[in-house]
Amino acid sequence: MEVQTTPIEGLLLVRPKVFSDARGSFSETWNQSAFDEAVGEPVRFVQANESCSKLGVLRGLHFQAPPHAQGKLVRVARGRVLDVAVDLRAGSPTYGSHHAAVLTSENRWQFWVPPGFAHGFLTLEDDTLFHYLCTELYRPQSEGALRWDDPTLGIEWGMESPSVSDKDAAAKDFASFETPFAP
Repeated sequence: MEVQTTPIEGLLLVRPKVFSDARGSFSETWNQSAFDEAVGEPVRFVQANESCSKLGVLRGLHFQAPPHAQGKLVRVARGRVLDVAVDLRAGSPTYGSHHAAVLTSENRWQFWVPPGFAHGFLTLEDDTLFHYLCTELYRPQSEGALRWDDPTLGIEWGMESPSVSDKDAAAKDFASFETPFAP
């Protein structure tokens, strides 16, 4: 497994080894011990999600507050996305900063977004299939969201008017957000 750190502590890009020959390719998309070693601690996934989206769909920026904070390992099975994580950890030197990565079915990068981050993605191709493993079950009472287009966050999505849900369009601005993620 290839591991790439990011400028924000805790966020990682991981890519499984791919074995190719004349028949096609094979990769181990998940390995508990290799992932735990890459992250530096045991990680337990309890839920798997999948979304299929048209070109220009933006989902996020979502998080779950403690005590049900979710870590996510995300990947693209088909298509291409711009994937973004925003640091919401109180006391973090990168609080309010974000990191973006392009994930595709071809480059096979996976993005580890630990608890304490808001997460969102924009589909860059039609019929994009997005997979994510979660460390905590979805709990509606713990869910939260930040506006995808908040100027304070300064995320360059590369698309002026993506398709967003009513819930995401009504999300909080970062300036009025009080983080539930204690140091």
